Amino acid sequence: MNAGRDAIQGRSVPRGFPDGTPVNALSFDVEDYFQVSAMAPYVPRAAWDRMERRVAANTHRILDLLAEHGAHATFFVLGWVAEREPGLVRRIAAEGHEVASHGWSHERVGALGPGAFRDEVRRSKALLEDLSGTAVIGYRAPSFSLDAGEPWAVPILAEAGYRYSSSLHPIRHDHYGDPHAPRFPFPRGHGLLEVPVSTVEVGGRRLPCGGGGFFRLAPYRYTRWALRRIHAEGRPAVFYLHPWELDPAQPRPRGLDRRTRVRHYLNLRRTEARLERLLRDFVWDRIDRVVALPAGALAHAC
Repeated sequence: MNAGRDAIQGRSVPRGFPDGTPVNALSFDVEDYFQVSAMAPYVPRAAWDRMERRVAANTHRILDLLAEHGAHATFFVLGWVAEREPGLVRRIAAEGHEVASHGWSHERVGALGPGAFRDEVRRSKALLEDLSGTAVIGYRAPSFSLDAGEPWAVPILAEAGYRYSSSLHPIRHDHYGDPHAPRFPFPRGHGLLEVPVSTVEVGGRRLPCGGGGFFRLAPYRYTRWALRRIHAEGRPAVFYLHPWELDPAQPRPRGLDRRTRVRHYLNLRRTEARLERLLRDFVWDRIDRVVALPAGALAHAC
């Protein structure tokens, strides 16, 4: 009861070990390299089935790493991927990881509109539950696109049976983000808890430290320092990566602009080694076990 009350008040409650070791939330957005929003001008959706799929092999490698380090994570699986790689979803669930939804088509929430959004979150949830044999209660919007501009999406998620969203990156960015959003989990209404990706504040400025391209671009020591700073605030970190970020051999579509090339491909060769260091330096678990969910959510997940 206390955990549920704390969550409703916006307080994230970390699950710890007897020695006080912080337990952080690790997550992966299971999509392929050609499905990234920045690739949309170069690889239209109509061409997706003609592209070389690499997401299964890359995700299997991540699962191997997690098994080696005794860690668990949340996998936000795109419905398009789950439909074509059902064995991957089954393995994720069988090894004790959380299966959650990343929508179906990797279209931004605002671009979908209420009707298509409702169809996508219901369709993906149903497929993932069928494949995994577990309740799907978590959702992450493609490109962190569930911001203040789409208030209609929150009741749709709640009605579909989701209990938390991890769809906000509370920073200023040209593709996504809300720099005014809370840094730590907070209630979005309708019984839905929002779990933002981690950031730190330094000198009044908010800095990203929760993974993705920032993990590849910044030195590893910055991430380690930032996560420890979050722990000093009494909070667990919320971190994410994509399977394609461990794949330096992935194809490169023609005609990419310079910004996309830099953001997508820089330091891909370093990501796997950095992830291994992260798994050694910190303790990681699923979002649904690290963050206290609203009252009733944990019972729904069992």
